[in-house]
Amino acid sequence: MRMVGESRMESVYERVRLLVSGNAVVVFTMSGCCMCHVVKQLLFGLGVGPTIVELDRDVAGKEIHALLFQLAGDGPQQPVPAVFVGGKFLGGIETVMACHINGTLVPLLKQAGALWL
Repeated sequence: MRMVGESRMESVYERVRLLVSGNAVVVFTMSGCCMCHVVKQLLFGLGVGPTIVELDRDVAGKEIHALLFQLAGDGPQQPVPAVFVGGKFLGGIETVMACHINGTLVPLLKQAGALWL
């Protein structure tokens, strides 16, 4: 027997899966989050036009946030910003900045079709 909440989470999971598989770069954010702003500005500065989902303005924001908590794991990393590149979870601010600094972010973005340079 299925619980009502269980089917809702499955539909949220499916929505997120379709969103990240159908877009080169997806960023899940909160509208007032300064680290989310930093990630968005970095991507915009590189010439990327990511799909942005602001969880505090989305009808399923709380459920998506809970799903992102599961993806982030038990470490100290916060669930937002959550960046997906090429259909795969890249990580949050620490991972994105580390990839930018070590030179692996641009190749990932090119491989995903988010950059044509």
